Amino acid sequence: MPSTKGLFKGFSNSLRSKGSASSKENDMPLPTEETTLVPVKDETDGETAFRRKAYDTISERALEMSRILQKTRGSSFFDDAINMRSGTVPHSILVALVCGVVCGVAAFCYYICLWNLLEFFWKYLPEKYVEANWSESHYVLWIPLVGFTMAILAGATVVFMGEPGDLAYTIKMVHTNAYIPMNHVMPMVVASQFGILGGGSLGPEAPLVAICAALAGYVSRAWFKEQERNIIRKHTLMGMAGALAAFFGCPLGGSLFALEVNSRFGVEYFEHAVEAIFCGEVTLSVFRLCAGLPIGPIWTISSPAQGPSSPSLILVGGGIGMLGAATAAIFAQFHFKVMGTFKKFGLLEDKKAIFRAIVGACVIVPIGMFIPQTMFWGEYEFQAISTMSPAADLDHVWPTSGLLNFEMTSAFKCFLVGLFKLIAISFTVAGGYRGGFIFPFFACGAAFGRALTHIFPWIPAPYATLCYAAGINVAITRTSLATTLILCYLAQEQNCISAVLLASLVSLFATGYMPFIKSQVIRSDIEEALYFRTDKYSERSADSTLNESEDGAHH
Repeated sequence: MPSTKGLFKGFSNSLRSKGSASSKENDMPLPTEETTLVPVKDETDGETAFRRKAYDTISERALEMSRILQKTRGSSFFDDAINMRSGTVPHSILVALVCGVVCGVAAFCYYICLWNLLEFFWKYLPEKYVEANWSESHYVLWIPLVGFTMAILAGATVVFMGEPGDLAYTIKMVHTNAYIPMNHVMPMVVASQFGILGGGSLGPEAPLVAICAALAGYVSRAWFKEQERNIIRKHTLMGMAGALAAFFGCPLGGSLFALEVNSRFGVEYFEHAVEAIFCGEVTLSVFRLCAGLPIGPIWTISSPAQGPSSPSLILVGGGIGMLGAATAAIFAQFHFKVMGTFKKFGLLEDKKAIFRAIVGACVIVPIGMFIPQTMFWGEYEFQAISTMSPAADLDHVWPTSGLLNFEMTSAFKCFLVGLFKLIAISFTVAGGYRGGFIFPFFACGAAFGRALTHIFPWIPAPYATLCYAAGINVAITRTSLATTLILCYLAQEQNCISAVLLASLVSLFATGYMPFIKSQVIRSDIEEALYFRTDKYSERSADSTLNESEDGAHH
């Protein structure tokens, strides 16, 4: 039997002569090295060894040698900074700074407007006029008065200003056009504010994502004159990351959420992660500086916070994550039925947006009157729900007592809060309200988690609430890493991270074949997105290499 060395020598010589002919044919210089070490499995003993593999053609070798990363195209940082090449590190830093400032100011304007309107409709007006002129037994009528008025205005916005879009639309545009059209910005601003003011179970996070994504894409195309789709997409993702970093007050978690939510498993636009997170830092700083808000946790589930975790608690977290996934799966089926009913009666058409919103309010408002804990998006309600505090501690709704003075005093009542919060989320979406469901799902998880602590008192409340919230949210949004960081950061429970992460991963795997956001699709532009071709005959050599590779595969 001939030796491996002898076989390799003959094979190498034949490839060298073949490569020379191919090189002459394509007018390409002969590379000094035609082979590379690759791991191969020996068919005789099953062991893996490194052997030399020759390229089928010299053009294939030259094609690989001619590729460099888009981000480091120049010879140095200063070279790229002087030439300001699109997509390079200096260029991305500049765009991130500009987008961060623009998006930070935009987020501040949205926030200050929403907060003042919330104070006006749910604090100032009822305390100044309702309490002075209505009997106490009629106070609860303020909820339907404001709720139905805002529902009508939210629907009218769609009819007269145009379709605002939603999170699924934003994700779709990131994949296809790489930017969100600017004509969706004002309809989204107005429609989302009316929906939130009406007490719907959707929050400002998705509107801010759409608004900042559109602004960042506009900055990319109009100010920096970008035309390459993946570079525009990078800047759009910067805007999305900035919006959520500013909103959550958690730059890493918020930015990761904006990156993860576009896909079903992990960050597929991974090459943009670092720049997007950097823009998130800038946007967070600008927004919080303008708003005068601190950067830190907003919930205290237990005082003091939980101490060091244990393997048993981590496993419990995984089990709770599975419960959250099951809850999300049931919710998804219920919501699809609700949407199907709305579609059956033609309520999803934009011209019927007002009637559609009224139908949605017919479910949202009565639930809020009986169970005030289900009103609004849940960012501040989470504190009251997770600690089972009195309804008087609820931040926005007035009156906080509702019709029945409902309080979370038992496992069944906690379960009711979670159940009817899910129903309210579904009808808020079906009713055409615009907003995000991240915090609403967190609030649901907190309620179901507290129900668990009544049944199993040995489970600490932070583990039960955060793991259940993670299980539900990850199943719907597919954001296992970001959800873990956001929940544990906002609740100042860093020792719960291991359990919450396991809950998130279990939920992600368990619902891997149950996509809720249909526009979360697989990307297909990895090769062209990462590399920049430097050879002068890139098109011909790339085409010839592709053809030769296909021929080789067929043979």
